[in-house]
Amino acid sequence: MNKIMVVGSSAGAGKSTFARKLSSVLHLPVHHLDTLFWKPGWIEEDKEIFIKKQQALAQTERWIIEGNYNATFNERLSKADTIVFIHCPLWRCLYQVVKRRIMFHGKSRPDLTEGCKEKIDPGFIWFIMKTYYPRQKKMKQKLKQFEESSDQHKVYVLSGQKEMEQFLAALKEDINGAGFS
Repeated sequence: MNKIMVVGSSAGAGKSTFARKLSSVLHLPVHHLDTLFWKPGWIEEDKEIFIKKQQALAQTERWIIEGNYNATFNERLSKADTIVFIHCPLWRCLYQVVKRRIMFHGKSRPDLTEGCKEKIDPGFIWFIMKTYYPRQKKMKQKLKQFEESSDQHKVYVLSGQKEMEQFLAALKEDINGAGFS
């Protein structure tokens, strides 16, 4: 596990928090795609620059790259050895989005570019609802293809906070006991 993609069922699934915790356990640098995509004031990065930033990160030896961004998924996938898919029900994703809006009111989250104050609007809620089920279907296929394409490829599907915590605890145990790398 040296090149890990953390993706999820939707915004609000818990990808960013999980990626930070995974980074702490494995001592891998974590990169949040939202910080590459959004410039201060919620201005989108140029698509070509966004792609080049991801390509540069993916070329490094060890990383965790967190975020969905379907348009550039294959850029990361071609270099990854592991995918962690965070699956949460739609209602939970929506709840988490509202919760983080309250928690980070007037501030930027740690996984966002400074100057992108947390916000929520009907368009974002609609985007989550519109993409949730199609993303599940596409992601299931992509995960299966990735895992079947090489014995070195690993996929972990974690459903909910309890499974995420158990996964991290098991990794800690492996590292401390068996010299996990």
